[in-house]
Amino acid sequence: MKNVVVTFGEIMGRLASPELLRLRQARTLEVTYAGAEASVAASLCNFGGTARYVTALPKHALADATMDAVRAIGIDTRYILRTDQGRLGLYFLETGANQRPSNVIYDRADSAIAITSADKYDWAAIFADARWLHLSGITPALSKTAAEATLVAAQKAKAAGCQVSIDLNFRGKLWQWDASRKSRELARETMQKILPFVDVVIANEEDCQDVLGIRAGETDVHAGALETARYPDVARQVVKLFPSVSKVAITLRESYSATHNNWGAMLYDVKLDQAVFAPLDAKGSYQPYEIRNIVDRVGGGDAFAGGLIFALTTSELNEPQAALKFAVAASCLKHSIKGDFNYSTRAEVEALMGGSASGRVVR
Repeated sequence: MKNVVVTFGEIMGRLASPELLRLRQARTLEVTYAGAEASVAASLCNFGGTARYVTALPKHALADATMDAVRAIGIDTRYILRTDQGRLGLYFLETGANQRPSNVIYDRADSAIAITSADKYDWAAIFADARWLHLSGITPALSKTAAEATLVAAQKAKAAGCQVSIDLNFRGKLWQWDASRKSRELARETMQKILPFVDVVIANEEDCQDVLGIRAGETDVHAGALETARYPDVARQVVKLFPSVSKVAITLRESYSATHNNWGAMLYDVKLDQAVFAPLDAKGSYQPYEIRNIVDRVGGGDAFAGGLIFALTTSELNEPQAALKFAVAASCLKHSIKGDFNYSTRAEVEALMGGSASGRVVR
């Protein structure tokens, strides 16, 4: 039986200033390892699923540490390529607080995955027992070579009978590999080649505008103002552009400060022509989680994607409302966990789904 979820993309060293120091203040940095697709695989394993992570890494001790971090969670790493060329990508994180936003500095040029061509991966073996492939818009932003490999991964997965999901994940700082195109233009042109092979599109409240030019009414994410009622129409416009898409999930973050966000999401199901929201209040109306003391929001969207994929591939959770409820609760909990990976368990997510949100000590 095919039950493996495959994720493909870059994993990096994450170097974060300790506590809430600014990078220019820090004299030591906290080192962990992370990347969007690896974070999704981590969530799946922590929930009890089976995940396989595919990337390219150089042959040195830091890359070995990266492999150790992934294997420790139970992720299958047998198809990770170890290369003689390229480097381990890095990103530097300065965690924001109150009205000061977080800031990310990328150092990813010429990383191993950015220079490894699609034909170097053993796609037939990778997808032999797989049911799902998850991608993101971050990997194709790295280089033309990485964009081509992402497209081939989607094509090979579909040919193998897999469902394919992609998180649009627009990163304006990364889309720089074609100097003749602006970042949004290059992202749109590239993603339009990949999306015809995608079944499930995942986005945040502004990705559809940045990548596809689809705007949700008068939404202003920087002012923390979302017209949530407009997002079902956004999803329908995505499906109109890409008829292969069967579901569109959009996370809805209202940012009041770096440490105070409201958090929820919408899931549109094409077959049912129905959009559902989560979380809901006692009367069944949309009522986002209010997160007032964020520990680390990096990886929140990946925790949502991991939760959604797990729910959609789990028989007792795959109904749209239940699947979305699980995904939003999972990502809400991630905001309390330092590092990119969501170390919440399925039981903890289901407890929050059931209303256990007080944070009382479990004895």
